[in-house]
Amino acid sequence: MKNIFFLLLISSVQPLLSQTKLEKAITNLEDHYEQEKVYLLTDKLQYVAGDQIWFKSFVFDGYNRSALSTTLFVELYNSDKKLIDWKTILLTNGEGSGDFKLKENLPEQIYFVRAYTPYMTNFNEDFQIVKTIPIYNPNATETLELAKNSNWSAKVFPEGGTFINGMATKFAVRLSSDTSLPESWTGKIVDTQNPNVSITTFTSFDKNVASFKITPALGKKYQAIIQDKAGKSQTIDLPPVADSGVNVEVSSSKDGIKYSLKGVNLKQQLQNYKIVGTLNNHLVYKANISKLTNDVSSLIPTKISNGNNGVLQLAIFDDQENLVAKRLCFIKPNNLKIEKAEIIGQNLKPTPRSFNSVDLSPESVFKNYTVLVSEDDGSNNPEEENILSSLWLTGDFTSKIDTPAQYFYTNANSEALDALLISENWKRFDWNALLSGTSPTITSNAQKFLSYRVKPIKNNALLINTNVNLVLKLGKNDPTINPFKTDQNGYIYLNNLSNDEPLHVSLFVNSDNNKESNTDNLFVTVEPLVNPTEFKGSFPSTKYKLVKTAENKKVSPAISRAINAQKNSKKTENADVQIEEVKLVGKKQDPKEELNKQLSSGMFSSMNSTIFDFVNEDQNAAGSNNILDWLQGRVAGLTFQRDNSGVNVPYIRGSQAKLYLDEVLTDPSMIASLPTSNIAMVKIIKDGGLIDNAVAIYTMKGNMKPKSNEKQAPNTNLSVIKGYDKPSEFPIEMLDDDAPTKIENDTRETLYWNPNLFDSDYVPPRIKFYNNDSAKQFKMLIISFDEDDNLLYDKKILK
Repeated sequence: MKNIFFLLLISSVQPLLSQTKLEKAITNLEDHYEQEKVYLLTDKLQYVAGDQIWFKSFVFDGYNRSALSTTLFVELYNSDKKLIDWKTILLTNGEGSGDFKLKENLPEQIYFVRAYTPYMTNFNEDFQIVKTIPIYNPNATETLELAKNSNWSAKVFPEGGTFINGMATKFAVRLSSDTSLPESWTGKIVDTQNPNVSITTFTSFDKNVASFKITPALGKKYQAIIQDKAGKSQTIDLPPVADSGVNVEVSSSKDGIKYSLKGVNLKQQLQNYKIVGTLNNHLVYKANISKLTNDVSSLIPTKISNGNNGVLQLAIFDDQENLVAKRLCFIKPNNLKIEKAEIIGQNLKPTPRSFNSVDLSPESVFKNYTVLVSEDDGSNNPEEENILSSLWLTGDFTSKIDTPAQYFYTNANSEALDALLISENWKRFDWNALLSGTSPTITSNAQKFLSYRVKPIKNNALLINTNVNLVLKLGKNDPTINPFKTDQNGYIYLNNLSNDEPLHVSLFVNSDNNKESNTDNLFVTVEPLVNPTEFKGSFPSTKYKLVKTAENKKVSPAISRAINAQKNSKKTENADVQIEEVKLVGKKQDPKEELNKQLSSGMFSSMNSTIFDFVNEDQNAAGSNNILDWLQGRVAGLTFQRDNSGVNVPYIRGSQAKLYLDEVLTDPSMIASLPTSNIAMVKIIKDGGLIDNAVAIYTMKGNMKPKSNEKQAPNTNLSVIKGYDKPSEFPIEMLDDDAPTKIENDTRETLYWNPNLFDSDYVPPRIKFYNNDSAKQFKMLIISFDEDDNLLYDKKILK
């Protein structure tokens, strides 16, 4: 959405003069306050330890997908603010996806996902998204439960921020709580000199807000008395009644935003007052009042936003360009500009484990979809947050709002949204700071992709202004030789890298006779220039609390189904493991078995083992960071989770596996630093008696040499750039009677997850998934943007 600047000179045209204080402030705003916000969609609202969290991120610059950033950091914390896992996500057109694999021994508690771009760290940390996620564990000693007591407080906010003698003024009443808010509440306004008589009453629109209108008298003191259905009440003083100022009334319709200003006891009435409208931190409207008048009204047309929705901030300045009133208002609250998906065909069957498909139109202007399909259990629980509420509300406001998605449903109460905005304050910038000339310090630029600083060293000396060669090898691709010249500090810069496979960096230099030297006494280090930042803030309060687990603990149906789905996944995985292990039985004696006998002792002998021979077989391991990374996906039942040092830790069938180096117990960091060229054999042992589940690494002995077609660079002359985290592939489950292990009850909640469903000329967009055993109808969420950033948001119940 591109903003249109609209200038109105009320009553007369004024000559152009040199920039005023306000005009300089507007220039400051335009030049220095471009900001981003993030919406994070997860496939579920709650999880069980051992689950996988699938997420899709949308990064916006105002109300458009951001072109500023190409990197997003997504971090998972526990309630003690300990970092559990993190991902570096590649953004394309402001979108990126990823996943977290949860450990099975995670304590039951509320966890928090923080998402931010490096550019966002230039501004207030409160605007970085922190999403709360309950994670349950049936074996935990403490259990999550909803807090029963609602300890709320209330505040009142006059429209425009002014409360003036004789001026009818609209007020918003706003409740807040660290836990939960009462379902409904009422209130009355009284004169403190006559507290038994109600001047007016009000009833809450929702849990968050109510509104009322009152015409005050000078010298009177007014109070609001608010009470919930449980009998709790609170008395709040309204602000003192002023004898002069500007009264503001604002209303929004499909034609635009109408405002009315009334001056009271002003020396020059409203002459030379200015009205400024900003959208997305950009000027879209400005009006100057040039005549003597106490009453001004005007309509701001919707063309200031190209007819799109959003929050407009109106600011009123006096003749000395001091801020005297301000008001937030939503553009076209009853006419949300949202496109719907065009479905041209569907084949749905409510029978257990049936194949289902939904076809989207290949002729649509929308070409890339995010799609989530889940079982609809008929509960009709209201959606707390969605991309609409994040884009238009919570992404720009840091205060806690209960169920913000309610303000953007069909037939939502626009009065409630308006009252909410009266109670809010735009904190992306401060007018008084702008008027004083203050601007933010930009320390992290919106750098494209990832960049690194490389430091080559020869014979322990820096190579300054020197021609060198870097050998770069991406994943399994062939290495390439790239000439560089170091700068005056001895550095080389690798900029704008978007790799999601390891990039190996080695150094070679030319000798005096221009022949390439060997790699002795060469050393290369790589330093990332795009880095995550420490989280210094506090996590938001939640409606949950932890209590000691009861002996007869009852698990909710949703969690019970999730636990069963996880068990089913293990059954399928174990069946694959057994098939893989059977393949190893009865083989003839071969060099691998001879190597195993040579290196393994009796305690490490097991029928339930998988062996990789690096002496007699070329394992193509040189393209991996280390042997633990290389092992990923190569053995059924063996998975990896990253620890706080960024090293992959092996897990076998959900439990952490022991690590041995030459049959001596060691830790993952020791293994991660071991060059693959030094490895002779790797053995994965499952349920191996004395040592249980283990990964055993054996190094070269005597005259052993690796059988490899690739030249191995010495470890001192090799650095690895990890790059972006590649998202895992969501499994399409097909469970039937022919499965290796019969699944008795399929209880999956998420049936389909695709953060990048493309519409191409050859493959029209088709959503296909298999039913679980109980779903009779399905919830389908579709999100997309066209080339002009028009939003498609469609949430359907499919039957």
